[in-house]
Amino acid sequence: MIRANRILRADALSGAEIVDRVVLDSGDRHRRRVVMRGEGGLSFLLDLPEPAVLEDGDALVLSDGRLVWVEAAPERLLAIRAGSDHALKRLIWHIGNRHIPAEIAEDAVYIAHDHVLAEMVWGLGGTAEPVERPFRPEGGAYAGGHAQDGHAHGGHAQDGHAHGGHGHDSDHGHDHAHHHHHGHAHAHD
Repeated sequence: MIRANRILRADALSGAEIVDRVVLDSGDRHRRRVVMRGEGGLSFLLDLPEPAVLEDGDALVLSDGRLVWVEAAPERLLAIRAGSDHALKRLIWHIGNRHIPAEIAEDAVYIAHDHVLAEMVWGLGGTAEPVERPFRPEGGAYAGGHAQDGHAHGGHAQDGHAHGGHGHDSDHGHDHAHHHHHGHAHAHD
């Protein structure tokens, strides 16, 4: 089976031949080694030296020099907004306090669709509008690697971040309870 063992970042793409494309959600874009199948039917083994985040517009370099385009799949998200910068920062703090992946844009924060978090946002005076778009969560202080690397929580990849005393090294979702103190200050509204 042909292998892809290198990522060519979107800003470095040249005239090389793109032979297929893979459409991946945010969880599936954080990989090291997995068999992939392109939209055109090309099967190959992604075999990177270490886990990496595949960004929308990157290409995977096959062992024969051909390229497979990486496209971020649209995902069901919440676009969280607030009436002021201060109110949005406050919402970002509450979201971050829950250790969930978030993409911070100029005027909104995007998180995976979750009705409980939507209710929290509404209760804090914000809006949580369902949208479908590619998800590019922030990498966080412990993500390492590419400047825009995110960490996945969909049961597909390693977290790559620490939680004040414990790390995550296995494939799992991020719905587990934390039964220890993280040193977070909790606001009382």
